[in-house]
Amino acid sequence: MRGEFALNIEKALEQLWKRAGASIPDWLPMRYVSWLPTAYDVAGRFAAKSGGRSNIYLILLDYADRKGDDHGVYVGMSRYSPAQRFDQHKQGIRAAGSVLKRGIEVLTGPTLHLQYIRRGEAARIESDLAIALADAGIHVEGGH
Repeated sequence: MRGEFALNIEKALEQLWKRAGASIPDWLPMRYVSWLPTAYDVAGRFAAKSGGRSNIYLILLDYADRKGDDHGVYVGMSRYSPAQRFDQHKQGIRAAGSVLKRGIEVLTGPTLHLQYIRRGEAARIESDLAIALADAGIHVEGGH
């Protein structure tokens, strides 16, 4: 049946994690997100011209309690690594309410090329990326 795999994606991912969890890279999301290919495409349009200490990051948000897509994304910028910044959000350290309440995991893959960039560029890219993701139909928080 056409589309049968898509209907069983969560079950297939659970089996994959059980069998190959140790060999799966950190940047691979732990759950199925319908708009993830779009996020890769949109983020891929952005590039930094010079190096620095700032990082752009995306955090997957859980909107299962709302109508529409079950997931959204928070766009942020920090001098900390995306994983460190996610942990800070979840501990309430300079936390965005949306991440504190709804944050599930860091979506590392789409922004791997936007790490260690100049602060000024990072601020511009953070804002522009949030707008571009929203224009692509993804529910976006942050990006200011």
